Formats: sequence, C-alpha cells, structure tokens
Amino acid sequence: MEEALVLYPSPPIGHLVSMVELGKLILTHRPSLSIHILIAASPYVAGKADKYMATVSADIPSIDFHHLPIVTPVSTNITHHEELTLEVLHLSKPHVHEELLNISKRYKIHGLVMDFFCTSGLSVATELDIPSYFFLTSGACFLAFFLHLPTLHQKTSKSFKDMKDHYLDIPGLPPLLATDLPNPFLDRDNQAYQHFLDFATQFPQASGIMINTFELLESRAVKAISDGLCVPNNRTPPISCIGPLIVADDKRGGSGKISPEDVHECLSWLDSQPSQSVVFLCFGSLGLFTKEQLWEIATGLENSGQRFLWVVRNPPSHNLKVAIKEQGDPDLDSLLPEGFLERTKERGYVVKSWAPQVEIVNHSSVGGFVTHCGWNSTLEAVYAGLPMVAWPLYAEQRLNRVALVEEMKLALSMNEYADGFERADEVEKKVRGLMESKEGKMIRERALAMKNEAKAALSEGGSSHVALSKLLESWKH
Repeated sequence: MEEALVLYPSPPIGHLVSMVELGKLILTHRPSLSIHILIAASPYVAGKADKYMATVSADIPSIDFHHLPIVTPVSTNITHHEELTLEVLHLSKPHVHEELLNISKRYKIHGLVMDFFCTSGLSVATELDIPSYFFLTSGACFLAFFLHLPTLHQKTSKSFKDMKDHYLDIPGLPPLLATDLPNPFLDRDNQAYQHFLDFATQFPQASGIMINTFELLESRAVKAISDGLCVPNNRTPPISCIGPLIVADDKRGGSGKISPEDVHECLSWLDSQPSQSVVFLCFGSLGLFTKEQLWEIATGLENSGQRFLWVVRNPPSHNLKVAIKEQGDPDLDSLLPEGFLERTKERGYVVKSWAPQVEIVNHSSVGGFVTHCGWNSTLEAVYAGLPMVAWPLYAEQRLNRVALVEEMKLALSMNEYADGFERADEVEKKVRGLMESKEGKMIRERALAMKNEAKAALSEGGSSHVALSKLLESWKH
C-alpha cells in the first residue's frame, strides 16, 4: 500500500501557501510519499486560492487537493475573520472524517498535519487511529503563549482586554502587554476565546508540533517549549523547527486582475533604483486601511524623502481591518492626496492591490520593509535580510511585533496612538529611521546576519534540515 500524508490548512491563503510549502519540503526528503491536502470551503476571497492550487497541481502531481463540501455558517452576523474560520472548520468536521476514510482505503496514512485553527480534526484522527501533528504557520513565540494559555486562564478571572497596563509572564517571551494578545483572546466571554482555550488544552494530545521557524531566530521560546515550561501540568508534544518555509516563486496571484505587464513594470522600476534605497510597504493578503489612514501614509512617505514601493488596496467596509470579501482595484486618484502620484513619481511607485512580494523583498534595490508582521511576511523578510518597521493589524501580529522588536531586534515599531491610527509624522519618522538612523543601521546588520543563519538552518546538516529528517525517519517505524 502506498504511503500518504494528509495536510489540513485553514482557509486563509497565507495558511494554505505555508501548508503547500510544507508538503513540497517533505517531498524533497521522501519523494515516494503522496501528499493529500484537505480544502475547507473558504469564507474568504476564493479566487486567489483557486488560481494558486491550479498552479501547484500542474507543477507537482504528488500533491492532491481534496475539496470538502461547502458548509453554511449558522450565524450570518459573524464579522471577525477568526470566528468565521472556526465556524466553517467546525462544520467541516464530518467531511474531514469521511475524506480520511476514503484516503485510508488506498493509502497508509502516516499522519494528519493540521493548522492550529483545525484542531477540531484532532478527535477525528484519534478516532481513526491516525497520528496527529500540528503545523504552526506562526512562530515559536506564538506557540509558547498558546500552550501557556490554560495556565494564564487559571491565574486570573479577568479578560485580558481589562488588564490594559498589565504585563504577562510567559516562558520564553519578553514581557508582553495583555492587550498585545490576538483579538480573539482578549475577551474570555467571547466564543472564539472559548474555542481557542479548548484547542490549547487539546494540543498536548498531538503526536508532535512542526513550527515554521528556525531555532536561532526564536531560541528562547523554542527552549522554553522544549523544556516543558509552557505546559506545567501536562506533556509537551515533541516540537520540530523546520523553517523558514519560503515560497520560492510567488504565484499566489491577486484579484486575478493584475496583468503580468503590471507586475513586470513594478520589478522593472526597482531595477532602475539604487541598491538598498527603496522602502517596501505591504500589509498582507487581508490587511486594509481606511482612506484617512492611506492619506496619512502617503503624506508621511512624501515628507520622508525616501524612495518607496507601496501596495495600496481599497479601504474596508464596516471599518474592518481584514478583507473577507472580494475587492476591486483601488482608484488611487480618489484615495491619495491630490497630486501625490505626480509629485513622487521620480522616487515612488504605487501598485494596486497586489505585488510579487517574495521577488520584491529579495530585490537588491529594496532596503527596508514596512510590514503588518504576518508570520509569512516576517520570514520572507528574515530570509532576505531586510530590516523592518512593524505595523501590526490583526491576528497574532501584535505579539509578533513584540518578538521582532524586543527579542529578535530586527524591526522598529510604529508608536501606536490610542485609536490605532498612525499620523503622517510617525510614518515619516519610522521610514527615515529605518533607512538613515544609527539604530536602523544596527537592525540592518542584525538582519543580514540572521539571513545567513536562516540559510544555514535549511542546508544539509542545519538545524531545520536535521529536525525534519528525524521526524520523517520516525514515520518508518
């Protein structure tokens, strides 16, 4: 009977891309394996994922996508993307069971590898006697917090949102403001909080946890987890740091409306810029800004005098920071200050909706990255040796900012106003600081050193290469 591994990512495309990269990496070690990826019906913009999966299927026949039946959330009033994701995945549980049964008729399944959003699949794997693994598309710092959540929950009766100036003591992390936790964790009366608390208590049941990181990047968090400090009253599953998993050739696509000519033009523009002179601003596949915030960013960039490449998307509806519906291309003239594009055309380039991020961060003309601190983007910057300005928007990005600024010292932090709004002078200050200041220079030096460590971790004999080899070897017994 042929051998197989089943991967189960959550719907956002960043999670899917990471899971596919994991499958590709495993195939380089064990080409005889068949990789099966379960796709829950996405509540998000689906066009990007469909286009991406078609490309993967054409390139790698060993990866097979299984589309689970569409499910309908009970509530139609869900606006937080985490709650929507959890609802879809919970309703998909019986379909996961059925699909695993079907695959097991033809293959020996070595394991079900789940995104942490997909913890509902753990009981299915247990029932079918399939080893279960988690793959963290976030870093070890987030995992340290997540494993420690049940302990934090027992220590206080308050919601974290009501502990505004309180610092949490989490093994392996620098002191963390309670309000820097991801939104779904802030209110203990919130349904999403209860889901994640339940997930955290289930994690110790897993056969192992793979993390998209490398040991030297988050050494303190990795050691705390491995030493069992984050789960004082239960077992800690073996962890394997196997990253950074980086998309070698960015084919994720945008809204499907970005022509190859536009993408090529953006890279051609970079070709004409001096080495390490351009600041790249991009805020992920889901991140959005209001028109007022876009105006402030534009003004700050103009006043900074720096060269820039900026990806601009349409403002959100209902004041959300996350895109959960299809968007058209923005009308730049109506969104940005009058004359901005004309005045900055010699040193700035604005791209509508999407740009080939991996190619851009690795371009020799790019010298800095203003990022939302999504973990995929963070790793892409680390692998490219780019210093960052951290501007978190949603999910675990505030926690990532603390790790980037305080622990890794690879980023400057935007100073956040109480309303979460950033003024033009703060944008100007941080962009200048990254590119011109002594602190920016020190961050750049550390970023270049970490780039070398990232490449070493993935090379034969490196920490990540060895960790994955050991895990795959254990599946033979």
